[in-house]
Amino acid sequence: MTGRFITIAMLVLWAALDVAHATSLYDEATFRPLTADQKAYRVGDVLTVQVFENSSASTSIDTGTRRKNTLGAELTHGSQRHATGIGVNGDFDGGGRTQRANRVLITLGVTVREVLPNGDLRVAGEQQLLINDEQQRVTLEGRVRPQDVSDGNVVLSTRLADARITYLGEGEVSQRQQRAWWRKLLDWAGM
Repeated sequence: MTGRFITIAMLVLWAALDVAHATSLYDEATFRPLTADQKAYRVGDVLTVQVFENSSASTSIDTGTRRKNTLGAELTHGSQRHATGIGVNGDFDGGGRTQRANRVLITLGVTVREVLPNGDLRVAGEQQLLINDEQQRVTLEGRVRPQDVSDGNVVLSTRLADARITYLGEGEVSQRQQRAWWRKLLDWAGM
């Protein structure tokens, strides 16, 4: 009976081994060691970008022109003398000054879209805010070196290569900042 019991036990064990498929908990594509930094390094990972951008520009111009044209003629006929003259004077003084300063402070989450052959990460993201019925939209694209990403998974916008940062506002306040069409037409006509 023991021989028969051993045979049945082996058949049951063999059937169990045939059904059970061992899979590893280790997946190379998603594995991250417990002691590793939690930095973005593959497609789909999220990275935080802190945008600190300051820009300013100033332009100044002064123009001055002076013209004076005089034309005279004299006609003498016998003892009579006739003189005539035309004079044209023109002065123009013009000047202008343009000054602009911008400051953008934003923290934005972006997604790794591509890992380049040299290991750099191509990232892109967008954030939309609605503030007092004003739609504000920030878009960001760029390339990040993995060594520029901090341990907290944050990178400064000044460390982005090929960066394109767009900040647009749409609404009543933005429309009020635009010059009217008739003012643009008068400026074009030089009036």
